[in-house]
Amino acid sequence: MPARLRPAAAAEVEAALARRAAGGHEAADQQLLVKHLLAVLTQRHPGASVEVRVPPYAVAQCIEGARHTRGTPPAVVETDADTWIAVATGAVHWSEAVLAGRIVASGERSDLSDLLPLHAA
Repeated sequence: MPARLRPAAAAEVEAALARRAAGGHEAADQQLLVKHLLAVLTQRHPGASVEVRVPPYAVAQCIEGARHTRGTPPAVVETDADTWIAVATGAVHWSEAVLAGRIVASGERSDLSDLLPLHAA
C-alpha cells in the first residue's frame, strides 16, 4: 500500500514557496510542494474517481464517484511538478495550462478548475 500523502507544516510550505518565488528551484522544495498540494486536494475533495499524477513525485486519488482498483482509472490528470504547483497556487489558471498542453486531463470529472487554487501563492 502506498504511503499516505500528508500536508507539510505551514512554515515549510511558505519557505519553499518563498525560495521558489526568489528564483530558487530545488528538487526538495518541488517535492515538498507537490506532495503537500496533492495532500490538500485529497483532504478537501476525498474520493477515488480521479487520479492526479505528478511524476516523479506522487499520485493521488480524489473526488467522490466511481472507484477504481485496477488498471486505468475513469479519469486521469497528468502534469509536471512545475505546472501542478503553478495551478494549485493560482499562478496559472487551469484552462491556460490545459490549452498549452501542460496538463493532460481525460475522463469524467477530470476538470479540476473549480477546485483550484488550493493555496494562494
